[in-house]
Amino acid sequence: MRAEKQYLIDEVSGHLKKSDYVILANFTKLTVGETADLRNQLAAHNAEFHVVKNSSLRVAAKALGLPEFDEALIGQTAIVVGGNNSAGVAKVLKKFFTDKQKVEIKVGVMEKKIVTAAELSQIADLPPFEALRAQFLGLLTSNAAAFVRVLDAKVKKEEPAAPAA
Repeated sequence: MRAEKQYLIDEVSGHLKKSDYVILANFTKLTVGETADLRNQLAAHNAEFHVVKNSSLRVAAKALGLPEFDEALIGQTAIVVGGNNSAGVAKVLKKFFTDKQKVEIKVGVMEKKIVTAAELSQIADLPPFEALRAQFLGLLTSNAAAFVRVLDAKVKKEEPAAPAA
């Protein structure tokens, strides 16, 4: 393999190793300014937007054991990787797409499983992780408090009334 080709594959492999997800997008209609704007929005989530060669992406993904997404490697491809907040990144991409009507999500890979563009859109619609955590903790505490009230009422019902003085 030529040194230039190996360099490109190593570069794409380095990008893919930055997170447990990768989102493939078609960026053909983006201007340079819009690409810079998208990169700035993604930087808030420690994510990166990279234009890659399909052949280099295919080889790097196979070497890392990612599932095959050859059907998505048609036309120009950019990858979005990095950070721990894949839902936040999906939100940024969805908002950018609805605002600009230019970036098209092809497919994603999360935890070594293929995720369709429709599934990524559903992930983008989820509340932020902190809100989900607060909702979950609220459910736990409200159920526990209700259980304690039931036990307390049962104990009070079974206790004989204290004699009045």
